[in-house]
Amino acid sequence: MSTLDLAVIGNCAVASLVDRNARHNWFCFPRLDADPVFCALVDGEEPTRGFMDVVVRDAAETSQRYIPNTAVLETTITDRHGGQVRVIDFAPRFPRYGRSFRPPMLVRRVEPLAKRVRLSVRIRPVFNYGSDKPSISFGSNHIRFSGANTTLRVTADMAIAYILEESEFALDRPISLFIGPDESIPENPDALAQSFLAQTIEDWRLWVRGLSVPFEWQSEVIRSAITLKLCSCEDTGAIVAALTTSIPEAPNSARNWDYRFCWLRDAFFTVGALNRLGATRTMEGFIRFVIDAVLREEDVLIAPLYPISSSTSSAERLAPALRGYQEMGPVRVGNAAASQVQNDVYGSIILTAAQMFWDERLTHTGDASLYRQLRGMGRLAARCVVTPDAGPWEYRGRVSVHTYSAAMCWAALHRLALIAERVGESADAAEWDSLAIKLRKEIIARATTPSGWLSGVLDGEIADATCLLLPEIGLLPADDPRVAKTLDVISKRLVRDGFVMRYDEADDFGRPETAFLVCTFWYVDALALAGRREEAREIFKRVLSVRNSVGLLSEDILPQSHVLWGNFPQAYSHVGLIHSAARLSRGWEEALWRAS
Repeated sequence: MSTLDLAVIGNCAVASLVDRNARHNWFCFPRLDADPVFCALVDGEEPTRGFMDVVVRDAAETSQRYIPNTAVLETTITDRHGGQVRVIDFAPRFPRYGRSFRPPMLVRRVEPLAKRVRLSVRIRPVFNYGSDKPSISFGSNHIRFSGANTTLRVTADMAIAYILEESEFALDRPISLFIGPDESIPENPDALAQSFLAQTIEDWRLWVRGLSVPFEWQSEVIRSAITLKLCSCEDTGAIVAALTTSIPEAPNSARNWDYRFCWLRDAFFTVGALNRLGATRTMEGFIRFVIDAVLREEDVLIAPLYPISSSTSSAERLAPALRGYQEMGPVRVGNAAASQVQNDVYGSIILTAAQMFWDERLTHTGDASLYRQLRGMGRLAARCVVTPDAGPWEYRGRVSVHTYSAAMCWAALHRLALIAERVGESADAAEWDSLAIKLRKEIIARATTPSGWLSGVLDGEIADATCLLLPEIGLLPADDPRVAKTLDVISKRLVRDGFVMRYDEADDFGRPETAFLVCTFWYVDALALAGRREEAREIFKRVLSVRNSVGLLSEDILPQSHVLWGNFPQAYSHVGLIHSAARLSRGWEEALWRAS
């Protein structure tokens, strides 16, 4: 059974998932949420189409790694006779002509390392979610794969006939392939690939050098930060929850969803994690996206998710031509959660924007104009704070007054009071503060069960991992007895082999089988805040141990087998890793002093 042992390359315009055999099996073109021209990941156990790979004769061993502090991937393939090739995959990304150059393009470079290896290059795109075969045309140095609305062009400095016929040949020199828009490449492919590679490596390393990482778990945090960056669309500022659709949350569960959308909740957590590391530009881009895509009309209820561009529909439909991940369909395109009511969105927007009013590193800080745009969010939060919604887990068959949603509405009002005071709107500040104080009392009273722990719904008794976040939001102090009792209840009811379930109630699809990885990180943080740091460190290390071979995480895990499930790579999971590492790590001065 697959364990999602995939690497991701990208440039914040496109991304591709590459397995340990150097097969690209998920590549949406020409944007993160577009038609997957390489879709083998969700087309059955042994797909015969929708991929690009290199087939080495008598291949015996593969190894894979990222070039340190980059999104550039190296896969080394060794044959039974000692022959060896290195496959380098990346998406170009670097400054050019005073702008960020990030074309919707993949570059693959195949280099001989030892002896002479025989191999073939296979490129088999499909269009319209597996429904359409491409028409093929070619020239002296390129191949055009055309669908109804898109053409994928491959330019190479190898025999084009070998690609068309998938013929085997002896690799006696490096070859370079450019996979992307239908545009000619007049430059020498070998020189261009080397130039793009060097500049892309330097650009990623420059970005990483600007991160403020904790002393411990630096490589893990850096890989998570790069992964979060790859989930952002720099063109619009949107941040997708994951790069894939329809990898089931659990085997044969039909919990197959399209995550290639910008959830305001997920983006709030992603921006917070990157801000913690000092990478504030993603926050600035996301706020621009919110202003452009979300705050277009006054006093209109906000959807929980938005497409990364207005040209994409969020309407949910099936892609019947694709058989599903490991034959576990259906494959869904779009997400019906876009039509749900999820009241935490108002807090997600305002809490994300709040830092802009105090962070003096920013070129464009928050001002009275931004406050006035956020003020409408506050009015909506006040209206919706204790009304039923689908909740943060997006139940499809029921609504309740969810504690997390109510708490995030309260947080919106609380932060707006601070922001209003900051921009000189003292009367507004007093009004927001008065409302927040009243609502906080009501939420805490209605969330507290007779036994003294905090329920996931008001006036009920539901164990819910989101209650671990209430001290982080500021609703309650971490040392409040109700928080301690909630931690105990979650420990008894939701922890499975050190991993934490979202909840233990049956939902629309029955009882959940897999643990939600970010919930485990929330649990780690809660333990640390409770003073149980050694216990928290042990659980944190256990989660690190289930990352795949290149350090990436999906959404879910089967606690007993430690097999990863769910869409991939999951931004939420890498957010949790960053937060927990920062909270648990020894400080630089402490660590270096002890070392000396």
